[in-house]
Amino acid sequence: MPPLPKRPNIATPNVNATTPAVTSTAGAPNVNASTDFPLGPALTSEGPANTSLAGMEIQNTSPTSVPEYPSSSEISEIEDIDRPVPARCCSFLQSLRNALLEIGFLYISNTGIEESLTADVIAQGNAFFELPEEKKLEVQMKNAPSFLGNEITAFKTDWREQIDLSTPHPLPKPSDPIYYNLLSPNQWPDPSYLPSFRSTYESYIAQMSTLSTTFTSLIAEALSLPSNAFDRFFDADQQHKLKIVKYPDLAFLPADQRAQQQGVGPHKDSMLTSYLLQASHHRGLQAQNLNGAWIDCPPIPGTLVVAIGQGLEALTHGVCASTTHRVLSPAAGEGPRFSIPFFQGVSYDATFEHVDVPQEIMGMRDAILRKRGESRMDDVEFTFTKGKWGHLGEATLVNRVRSHPDVGERWYPDILQRVREEQTRNGEKDEENRGMGTKTGNEAIVSKAIAV
Repeated sequence: MPPLPKRPNIATPNVNATTPAVTSTAGAPNVNASTDFPLGPALTSEGPANTSLAGMEIQNTSPTSVPEYPSSSEISEIEDIDRPVPARCCSFLQSLRNALLEIGFLYISNTGIEESLTADVIAQGNAFFELPEEKKLEVQMKNAPSFLGNEITAFKTDWREQIDLSTPHPLPKPSDPIYYNLLSPNQWPDPSYLPSFRSTYESYIAQMSTLSTTFTSLIAEALSLPSNAFDRFFDADQQHKLKIVKYPDLAFLPADQRAQQQGVGPHKDSMLTSYLLQASHHRGLQAQNLNGAWIDCPPIPGTLVVAIGQGLEALTHGVCASTTHRVLSPAAGEGPRFSIPFFQGVSYDATFEHVDVPQEIMGMRDAILRKRGESRMDDVEFTFTKGKWGHLGEATLVNRVRSHPDVGERWYPDILQRVREEQTRNGEKDEENRGMGTKTGNEAIVSKAIAV
């Protein structure tokens, strides 16, 4: 498995913060006191106070200090991961372990993704949303049963426009399980309008696939597991997903919807790990700490935000915590916010088994829970419970139908009917597209593929 080049860095939002973050009204984002962004170990400056988080020194920005961004020197230095294992174990893996057990949400830099490619990804993504409406409708999500393509969620719970892409796969055979419909070709925009779009995103997905696989091997090492501990959960041609998302500012929302400021409601990512490229200067991404407070995660140039998914939490007996997060719409007049999250996939044929996390690591997680009174305030309940589903693909398909009822109506009416029957019993409504993750599931039995 190829190592990541350069020296990766890790930083984490301050989960001990108790005040919600404030979105600036104009211009580039500022990191202020309510952000409480940790600036790394053993740093000194006038004003900020240091607090300890599982052995890592977290430096909070003082009320009077408002830098535009944390500088590169204010992010935790990590050992080179392309050194031999003994040389990289101490600093990098310990910092990663702390982030996994304590938070489940972190920044990484020096990822090995080409800077020029990242710039092209942002430019091509923004250009997609400038296409004529009829061209975007040509790749509308409900055109295919794969849940890939473009959609607008205006006049629903969440307010955004997005296009979903994935690692390409051929169409499934009629004899395949129905959840294999998720493995399908992408719907690409018209190349006469965006000639470089497809090649740019195919290159980015390929590089991000390598990054996510490598980072997952480091997660295994941070848990004192073999680096290949999670390999059995991946297909040889593993599908990963990517979204390009545009969040309009509040001026484009109806007056009665502006107060909630919801670009994407509270959710957990569903698979192993996800990697968010914050593609504009806007703040809005927030993570929920264990006390239930919302903490700002501002964009930092040259970084990706890594979120731990429910799949990894399930596979590690809850050791790796999946963190609830949300996105607030930009303030009126700030213009749209853009983001490009990449979601590491897991084999849809995977069953709900576990890896054998060492007792020492389990004990660390138990100690953290005891220290916090074994309580966790969370707006999103855990979905992937062993015994509820036969395969991951079943849970994933039903959750997609639940989140995208318009696709369900066209391609999966029987599953959608069961989802709505369960929602009626539970007094719920359609998820109306929660976006990056999932809420609760449905126990519908799905076993037969449809011909497309």
